[in-house]
Amino acid sequence: MAEHARECSYSNGARLRPRRPSCQATCPGAAARCRRSRAPQPAGGGGSARSAAAEVQAPPREASGAALRCCGTMVQLYNLHPFGSQRVVPCKQEPAHFCCGQDVLFVASTAASCRVEVFAVRDQGRCEPLGSFATLGPVLRMAHSSAGDYLVTIEEKSKATFLRAYTNWRCMSAGSSRVCVRMVGHKMEESYSETLKEQMSVVEMPLSDPPLCISCCPINGDLLVGCKNKLVIFCLKYLVINQNLTVLDFERSLILHIDNLIPAEVAFCARHIAITTELDVLILKLELVQQSADRTEQCAQGVSAPEKTVDGGVKDESPSTHTLQLELDEFIICQKPVELLGEESKLCEIPITLESTELPTEDTKCFQVRYLLFRRFTPDQSPFGFCEETKLHSVQLLPVYQTGSSLTAYEETENKRELLSLFCFFSLPHVGYLYSIGKVVEVISTYQYSEKSEQAVLTPQFLHVITSENLQCFTVRCSAAAARDEDPYIDTTVKACPPVTLDVCTLRMQLFIGPRAICHFKNHIILLTKADTEDITERRRPTRRMLSRKADSIKSRTNSESEPGWNLYIINTVSTIQLYREMVDYSRTYENIKTESCIHLLSEAHLLIRAAIMDPHFPKSDEKEELLRAFRESCAFLGDCYSRFDTKDYHLALPYYRMSGLSMTEVLKRLVSEGDEIQTYEKGLIFYLTHSLNEDLNEELSKESGNKILQIFYLADPVQLPHILCSPCMRNVCPLTAVKYLQKVEKMMPSVVLTLTKAFLALKMGDLIMYEHEMDTYKETMLACGFTGQPQLLRQRKGGIFMPTEFAVHLKEMQPGLLVAATVALHENSKIELEEADTFFKMLCSNSENTVPQLLVDFWEALLVVCSQEEILQELLLRVTSQYVWRISKKQLPETKPLKTTEDLINSCNHFGLIFPWVTSIMSTGCSSDKDYHEDISRLQV
Repeated sequence: MAEHARECSYSNGARLRPRRPSCQATCPGAAARCRRSRAPQPAGGGGSARSAAAEVQAPPREASGAALRCCGTMVQLYNLHPFGSQRVVPCKQEPAHFCCGQDVLFVASTAASCRVEVFAVRDQGRCEPLGSFATLGPVLRMAHSSAGDYLVTIEEKSKATFLRAYTNWRCMSAGSSRVCVRMVGHKMEESYSETLKEQMSVVEMPLSDPPLCISCCPINGDLLVGCKNKLVIFCLKYLVINQNLTVLDFERSLILHIDNLIPAEVAFCARHIAITTELDVLILKLELVQQSADRTEQCAQGVSAPEKTVDGGVKDESPSTHTLQLELDEFIICQKPVELLGEESKLCEIPITLESTELPTEDTKCFQVRYLLFRRFTPDQSPFGFCEETKLHSVQLLPVYQTGSSLTAYEETENKRELLSLFCFFSLPHVGYLYSIGKVVEVISTYQYSEKSEQAVLTPQFLHVITSENLQCFTVRCSAAAARDEDPYIDTTVKACPPVTLDVCTLRMQLFIGPRAICHFKNHIILLTKADTEDITERRRPTRRMLSRKADSIKSRTNSESEPGWNLYIINTVSTIQLYREMVDYSRTYENIKTESCIHLLSEAHLLIRAAIMDPHFPKSDEKEELLRAFRESCAFLGDCYSRFDTKDYHLALPYYRMSGLSMTEVLKRLVSEGDEIQTYEKGLIFYLTHSLNEDLNEELSKESGNKILQIFYLADPVQLPHILCSPCMRNVCPLTAVKYLQKVEKMMPSVVLTLTKAFLALKMGDLIMYEHEMDTYKETMLACGFTGQPQLLRQRKGGIFMPTEFAVHLKEMQPGLLVAATVALHENSKIELEEADTFFKMLCSNSENTVPQLLVDFWEALLVVCSQEEILQELLLRVTSQYVWRISKKQLPETKPLKTTEDLINSCNHFGLIFPWVTSIMSTGCSSDKDYHEDISRLQV
């Protein structure tokens, strides 16, 4: 009807769109994509649960990567092999749900059996049955907590749902079949201590509302339960029965009342809570607040949440609105998409009230809610499928732990790990989002899928996504973000890391028939597949009945009679080192054709290694040394790329080479061809060499390496030749060869620094005639200023100490005035500090620490003339006065003639005044032997 084609807008931002029978109307231009995404799956491949272990048959790797276009975005696809062999889990019944924990796999069977099978996961994915235990009814949800080693389930019986936790379940492997069922908080008597050791304990946690979803905190084992309009937190407790027995229990500690919210999934980690509905995502953090008596009472009693009207809701049910309601039934109500980050997320208008259910004590903790993120999606954003199919799934919080302390002292207790970064992932059918929710809340990656996704699981190294026909492996940026959280100064000339904004890529798209569910465990992926048995020709028609059925959950599918063709696989991912080697080998195909692709793939390899090193178990890993070698090697490869390629990020060559531990000699051997005189050198190599030579490294290059560097700079950046020749690393360079290069540069770009450098080399060669010729080229004032352009002409670092050069020693003997003037210029240009100048002159004159040479006094007096900083002036006046008094009192004469007389100082500086008459009278009547001290007495009048 015509009225059904109109669009209605409301003041609250909601939109009404007419229901459409196909995706062509909803998403123009998406019809072909929709049909392609629902193409029939290949037949075969879905064997029975009793199939033998098989290897994943991977198609041969292509010579180059491919690019997939998804929703207008180019996604790089590298045909690598992150998946190794696969094995079939020997389940007796068709799995409905499964989860992993520590070294075991829990599999809940379909409705008929009401049992959970437990398998021990061994090396190479081998599964050994540990036993099974009965549940109250079919399992709707299940999760395992590493902290406490317990399994929690939501079970259904007689149309009622129950929340149960299974503790001490490992006693089954010892052959015990005893089970103790108790209510949460039930007091256990001392007499039960012996029996509790040998039996599984089931803790039932009654709730006023049916539980819908659950999540366990991986850090402390606390349990979060999602119910309609509220979330309930159960704290994990360790009850000490006696010195030989500790029993797990739970205490309902906090309830979060959230109006008009029905959670579909929740995630819980370190007091961070992520909640998703069909189209909304809300991330919260529970923060501790200062405790007081009034606050404790308020936390204990709680406050009722204010009533809010649901957007688009109609409260008036009068007959005048009945017609409108019938008309609205023909529309889909869509909210406008919203993204609110950080403090702005408070504007989401979702009120939350905290109700503490703990008994108020001195140790009672009070919390307040901080909103971190709110995001609302609209079905119109998805270019595939019906609006009703656009639903969020796979919400997950991923913690990354501090590695600084764990590298030296690994903590056996995982609860003692210090949280470094936290990431949140959630996904729509065709796009996934990864957020960092640590110090700053921001999206770090967006994942475009080539077809509709069913489920996804995030790990520190990868994102694994299952679609109707594929298991896809994407790269992630968690390690890059966590590295910057751990070291805010990582992006410097000393350290570097690939950027968080680096485009993600697909490492593999592995074909499977009918993937339905997935979870991750160490280096294993657990995958449930089930082949459809309906007629292929019928599946080719994207009827509404079929699409609605495919959007149903696994539970609804397994309610019917079990069908053949299902399998539960354990897929072993290859080792980090093996995949790293493959990525490095693959990158070589891009070295000469695609610069950015080579850097991108090597960056992925580097982040892969970095993520493995940041794993808490890394200090005890068998691959520790190999991973550290691979890390240094990956840094060297990235340094090679930024040195060889013409890229805007050429400056990254320096920090990557430094992290690699390679010396300049080793870098030169990697990059410079022997005997190649016409080789071109990119900015990255020049940047690396310039900084390495000028930053006082202790490495002394050989004569051959030094001459090669002269050639490189003469061809690429001749202006830098005088500066690099003054580096301590170039001590062994041939002076004659260096002079020849400088003479060529002087014809094009003469400078004072170049002339001084030639004079410096002439002294090394012992050619005093050449030295005098170069020093006579400019006036002494110009030469003094020229030393500010290269202070290493006068002093160089040796073993962490600045030592005078041969040039400075020669100036001391032949031109002390120029040496003092040059040092004053260095001080005034902030190239040398006052204390450093004191040490320099004392070492130059071979004086002890307590003896002040006359050349240093000359420097102080010269600095008094030009210095304008009051603080330094007062220090200089104190020093020269003390020296004058000391020499007069000790009758100590200066070892060299002062450069300036008293009259020179009075005429050039107002710090030296006219001599008082009484001083002149005293000096005239003194004995002749005191005439040598008259000069110091005159200088005292400052």
